[in-house]
Amino acid sequence: MTEPTSLSAGSVQKKESVATQLMKRKKEVGVTSEELASANAATDQKEQATSEVSEDYAYRSSGRPEETDMIKSLVTDQDASRNCELYLPVPSSCPAVESSEESEEDMYRDAEEIEREKMLLCQTNSSECKLSVAPEMDIMEYCRREWRGNTPVAKRMRKGYEAVAQKFASIRRIRGDNYCAFRATLFQALSQSTELPSWLQREDFTMLPENLLSKYDWIKHWQLKEKLGRKMGEISDEIKEYLILLRKKWKSVSEIKSSIEKQEACDELFKNEEEEYSLYEALKFLMLNTAIELYNDDKNGRRVPVFSWLLFARDTSSNPCQLMHNHLNHIGHSGGLEQVEMFLLAYALQYTIQVYRLYKYSTDEFITLYPNDPEEDWPVVTLITEDDRHYNIPVRMCQETTL
Repeated sequence: MTEPTSLSAGSVQKKESVATQLMKRKKEVGVTSEELASANAATDQKEQATSEVSEDYAYRSSGRPEETDMIKSLVTDQDASRNCELYLPVPSSCPAVESSEESEEDMYRDAEEIEREKMLLCQTNSSECKLSVAPEMDIMEYCRREWRGNTPVAKRMRKGYEAVAQKFASIRRIRGDNYCAFRATLFQALSQSTELPSWLQREDFTMLPENLLSKYDWIKHWQLKEKLGRKMGEISDEIKEYLILLRKKWKSVSEIKSSIEKQEACDELFKNEEEEYSLYEALKFLMLNTAIELYNDDKNGRRVPVFSWLLFARDTSSNPCQLMHNHLNHIGHSGGLEQVEMFLLAYALQYTIQVYRLYKYSTDEFITLYPNDPEEDWPVVTLITEDDRHYNIPVRMCQETTL
């Protein structure tokens, strides 16, 4: 599954300025070199993934190089964000990489015949065609199907999957849209939950939109499901509904004792597109709330995690207002989560997100934790990525996984 890509706003930042600011911070507060290096590495991963993997992705199944065209548009909207500069990414036209089966079929059958067969399959099993989380598949079988070539990257991917297979027996593919990081993380969190998280139990949880809007009027420009022009009261009410739904669904799933029934409940939830995307909007708003808290803590001299400096060191998100306009508003629509925003998601959920980054096999970054210094009592969810853009989930743990 190939995920839509676009040139994210964060990718145009100057790495020198980020590094300079972090080194200054390091001297001011005494951050260790290891902590600084670990967090700073997160800002470089997407560029490294592109340079290291993209060429081999082109030959992954079809044997033909894949061409991409990345376009960036820069506009300024002073009224919307109180003189915040807006860097709006324009979706690129990126052709999907063909699967190896499709490539082989093209040699023997014409396009019309292949298309008729695909339509027939969708008609006979329409629910499966819309699955957000595909059924389980043996992880090594999936690897052999996806990575048949003999390029260095293909060999590294196979080695990576072999390492994951020592811990997990199967893989479930995640629908490849710009919500895939949310989808993979939330599915894993719900399918493993046994109780409602403490932050979801707070009495003022559903009052969060109203409280934030009363302090920051720029939040009225929050983008809800690609619908613009909402009034402040409408935004508050709709986000409140999303938060109520998140708490209701999390509570319902966590109370299910049978693991089989719990998985069935999660599968059913992630077949309902309306509810599913409402949950993602709730997660985005929780990320904004967490970013505001971190920003204010830093301004007031409180200790904050290193990733928070990186988050607000970007030219496109020097404050929560810019973060909302240039990043959070685009997640799910024209872009996905960047590496530093994976940290923010982890802090918003109070979960440790463990990611097998297959293209980093045989390096210290093969298994990356978000955050890299997790709280001991935070639950752990595990994801798999081949390129830091699209995420799948491993299931059926073979043995106890330790961090």
